[in-house]
Amino acid sequence: MKEIAVHLAEGFEEIEAISIIDVLRRANLKVTTVSITEKLVVTGAHQIQVTADKIFEEVDYSEIDMLVLPGGMPGSANLKAHGGLREQILNFNDSEKQLGAICAAPMVFGNLGLLKNKKATCYPGFEDELHGAIITGNDVEQAGNIITGKGAGVAIKFALKIVENSKGEKAAAELAKKMIVEHM
Repeated sequence: MKEIAVHLAEGFEEIEAISIIDVLRRANLKVTTVSITEKLVVTGAHQIQVTADKIFEEVDYSEIDMLVLPGGMPGSANLKAHGGLREQILNFNDSEKQLGAICAAPMVFGNLGLLKNKKATCYPGFEDELHGAIITGNDVEQAGNIITGKGAGVAIKFALKIVENSKGEKAAAELAKKMIVEHM
């Protein structure tokens, strides 16, 4: 995998974003954090500021292999409202490139019709936003090229699923052991 883009919107869930970035970088995957705002500094749902690597307009999406959306509110709603991001998500799905979303953020995929008849999970209360999905309630769910996660408490498990898809089950299990995390 060339590169994974983790998208940050005002009001993102900090645990989800930082845990995912950290785990993926520990696995030696190239991760670029992308602000969908006009500035690099993005404020999370709990007022923690994170400096993104790039703003959305600076990203060459032909070099990206996976898009990841941390949840949180209003972060997920802000991701859903970003036209350029929605367009990239549709392009990635059409090309069967990897997509990942956790917590409330799977609603972005659901509102684009990408979860219809696919197993998915999300933060409790956002199920109606996953239009046509088969809601499992599992911590992490994968259906083809789309990985969804339930919420902050499973952010590491969600990130390990991405590692498993990128580098194999053995690499994910070894990283989980080093981090003292129960792997899947």
